[in-house]
Amino acid sequence: MSSQLKGVSFRYLSVLCVLIGLVAATFQFDAVLSLSQQWQAISQASVDLTLLDDFDKIIFVESQLPRLIMALLVGGMLGLVGSLMQQLTQNALVSPMTLGTASGAWLALVIMNVWFAEYVADYASMAALVGASLTFGLVVAIAGIRNLSGLPIVLSGMAVNIFLGAVATAIILLNEQYAKNLFIWGAGDLAQNGWDQIVWLLPKLSAAVLIFIFAPRVLALLRLGNVGAAARGLNVIPAFFGLFTVGLWLVASSITVVGVISFIGLLAPNIARHLGARTPRDELFFSLLLGATLLVGTDLLAVVLSHYTTDMIPSGTAAAFIGAPALIWFTRRNMNSQDQLSISLPKGKSYLPTGLITSLIVGLVVVAVLAVVITKDSTQTLHPWVMMIPSEFSWELKWPRLLTSLSAGAGLAVAGVLLQRLIYNPLASPDILGISAGATLSLIGGSVFLGFNIFEAAPLVAFCGSLAVLVLLLVLGKRHQYAPSMLILTGIALTALIDALVQFSLAKGNEDSYSLLNWLAGSTYRVSPQSAFVLFFCVVLLVAFALLTHRWLTLISAGRLFAQARGLNVTKSFIALLICVALLCGAVTATMGPIAFIGLLAPHMAVLFGAKKAFEQIVVAALIGAWLMVIADWLGQHILFPSQVAAGTLVSVIGGIYFIGLLIKGQRSTH
Repeated sequence: MSSQLKGVSFRYLSVLCVLIGLVAATFQFDAVLSLSQQWQAISQASVDLTLLDDFDKIIFVESQLPRLIMALLVGGMLGLVGSLMQQLTQNALVSPMTLGTASGAWLALVIMNVWFAEYVADYASMAALVGASLTFGLVVAIAGIRNLSGLPIVLSGMAVNIFLGAVATAIILLNEQYAKNLFIWGAGDLAQNGWDQIVWLLPKLSAAVLIFIFAPRVLALLRLGNVGAAARGLNVIPAFFGLFTVGLWLVASSITVVGVISFIGLLAPNIARHLGARTPRDELFFSLLLGATLLVGTDLLAVVLSHYTTDMIPSGTAAAFIGAPALIWFTRRNMNSQDQLSISLPKGKSYLPTGLITSLIVGLVVVAVLAVVITKDSTQTLHPWVMMIPSEFSWELKWPRLLTSLSAGAGLAVAGVLLQRLIYNPLASPDILGISAGATLSLIGGSVFLGFNIFEAAPLVAFCGSLAVLVLLLVLGKRHQYAPSMLILTGIALTALIDALVQFSLAKGNEDSYSLLNWLAGSTYRVSPQSAFVLFFCVVLLVAFALLTHRWLTLISAGRLFAQARGLNVTKSFIALLICVALLCGAVTATMGPIAFIGLLAPHMAVLFGAKKAFEQIVVAALIGAWLMVIADWLGQHILFPSQVAAGTLVSVIGGIYFIGLLIKGQRSTH
């Protein structure tokens, strides 16, 4: 026992020494002042700021020092809360990021800054807490209280993340004057201009004392299981939600000041356990120390990169660079090929009704015609809705948008069907796996750093981005035979990394950031006739390939061993179908930007209608996806007329609400 205590103490001292070294490196990197001059500046400022007679000393005291203190405070709190959440749920992959609570807090703050700016100073942290709490409640409602220790809670958190991101994008697009500041905030920025934010934050972080007082005993009892803890006098549910609320308050307060910084709350507790933290108290203290160390280190990395690249790189982006590979490593360490994805969905009809496909085709034609002939007349106030045959000029504007909507909806729906059947996961989609995000990154990165016009970029650029992510998924997943848990969590890490880079690209941009933001929302507004034709041609060919290879999909969906026993080359078929997915995502994203939830929603609606076979599901999902996108594009053009809401944003919000409701209903049906 004494040797274990010595080992833990040695690790504590080692991490503390690393932290001290990082602090010293932060002070001395590209420093104008020596250590003695810095200490002299601190001594003078502690007496009276007016004693600072040197501009360099003022910068050190008013900018560098508070930035370091902020990194220590926020990093420590994120590490502490991450440990608390993981111990409460007994889930090593839970954190404010993976639960979606950080996104909920950020969305609440966006709403406050846009519509209730006068209350931000007094109620920002409370709004962030409400946003984080509501998000956590929604995620628990989706996954179920019994699945807190499994993968479903993480996957539900990512689904909610996509939905909240779509809502935030819609708000920012309608209030463009806030866009740049909000994206800098979303990227996680520790830069300080004085001590005001630290003075504001410190009293709110004092709630962490409650965790150290009450949590160790509660967490120790919870390790015995809920029944064992209750038998020893613990009121499990109030204790669980009480501590969780304190943790959410600490996260919400931190996000209010510095924005979203991912991965720290996920990595610190896992590293603490890896270094030997065994008791709940040890893990909490060790995670706090490690969180501070990690954020100071990533902030130093951001400062170094900013110095050599001449671009101000937010600390949240640097944290994502370190955290994404680390999440992949912990995924490979903590999950195995037998891990089950137990999220349930409504079963739907047992067979496909006769004439359903014909009805969907007729319905799609009717919807397309109505979208062309029904419009709003800005000159009419009492009866603005009119039905008219479009003029030649109007038709030239409308048909590329219509063809693009049809093609994008069908293409992403088929991509969703392929992914869900290939990796046996009802929540798989191009959004969750990061395949669409790969296409987004290649186009945004090329636009911001290389200067090409994103609206004229060839689909090949987006395909290369999608394919790069796909290859990485295949390489990392091969060791575990592409187990669902491994593939999904790797995709989550990649998506988080790519999102951070996109936030950075937008935050550093100039006036072009607004056009990039419109493209990110998934708009058909700027699609040219040539681009619409290219997309239509690509989608038709790729959907035809999926239909011709439906037997492969059927056999793989029944199980890899079953497919191999029937003579199918599983590996080659698997890779060919995934390349088809990458091509579909690349073509759609290059033409109109990233679209969320179509790849999730359309396949499930097809199943609800009774399309159980692979061929049937592909056809029905493609028709439903096209129908949804046409409706979303038409609504987006008229719902806030004469302003427009991008079709991708609207379909993400509507589809997200429907899909989350579908998940909740499916979860309840299993109990």
